[in-house]
Amino acid sequence: MRILVTGGAGFIGSAVVRYLIDSTTHHVANLDKLTYAGNLESLTSIANSSRYRFYQVDICNAGALDKVFAAFRPTAVMHLAAESHVDRSIDGPAEFIQTNMVGTYTLLEAARRYWNGLADDARAAFRFHHISTDEVYGDLEGTDDLFTENTPYAPSSPYSASKASSDHLVRAWQRTYGLPTLVTNCSNNYGPYHFPEKLIPHMILNALAGKPLPVYGDGSQIRDWLYVEDHARALVEVVTRGKVGETYNIGGHNEKRNLEVVETICDLLDETVPQTDGDRGLRRSYRELITFVKDRPGHDRRYAIDASKIERELGWEPQETFESGIRKTVRWYLDNRQWWERVLDGSYQLARLGEKA
Repeated sequence: MRILVTGGAGFIGSAVVRYLIDSTTHHVANLDKLTYAGNLESLTSIANSSRYRFYQVDICNAGALDKVFAAFRPTAVMHLAAESHVDRSIDGPAEFIQTNMVGTYTLLEAARRYWNGLADDARAAFRFHHISTDEVYGDLEGTDDLFTENTPYAPSSPYSASKASSDHLVRAWQRTYGLPTLVTNCSNNYGPYHFPEKLIPHMILNALAGKPLPVYGDGSQIRDWLYVEDHARALVEVVTRGKVGETYNIGGHNEKRNLEVVETICDLLDETVPQTDGDRGLRRSYRELITFVKDRPGHDRRYAIDASKIERELGWEPQETFESGIRKTVRWYLDNRQWWERVLDGSYQLARLGEKA
């Protein structure tokens, strides 16, 4: 296959590109605008592959998209390009509307123009895979339920609303125009190359710097954590073997409270890079840095994915537990200081919203 990956310099996108080049024979084109969260250094290991090429293009630029489709001639699109941080969407929703909604529309139309020009057998083989989030489903607070592919949408933030809108656009283009689309909704990803504004890398890097570890509210919000390399494998299974028109939920079977996640990171850092009190030489736990801050507006209390459909129909299941994955993640940040120091390098100050409670 010839797979066009949008957002391939981002966190999940780069994991998908690395997996496709390292573990398959597919040809890959990475289309990325290179916003603050896009980093080509996440792709250094595969950048010189003869099966890989890069296009710096905004998905809102229809003319540039047409040129990429014409030049690369993809057999599938994996659409990961998106603004993805809830805090940023609260502070400035316009960019999320533009990229996640207008950008997805523009990409769908470019894909449709290209698809309409294909021969019948190529049209039948073409796939448009839209990668989305479990946040479109809203909040599971007060229940023991899991998000299924049939859970009604109830987004809470500008980010999740923009992703829900893009999901609906993709399904409408399949039903109205016949464009062969698939949708996946995933739980919270973590792992190597994660941009430092997200919870897990933010806590690791703040702890290493001796800075406060800001936890929203009382830290009891529950998320289902999915190791990014497990997610990448699942996405490739869907785009190559999934059924057109279907939705697949992808989760890690790892429900954890946010506070529990932060405490686990602290304990792993205590084990691997212990800190001491300079005056008395006594060991101090990183847990002492935990600081509770005012909760985020509209903060969902619980997400949890039922991933039985993709496991049953495509044979995918996560290989990492949270315990094994978070240990690998902490070790990666300790061993790859140069990557995250270059990411920070004055342009990003680890600023998260939230005031002290």
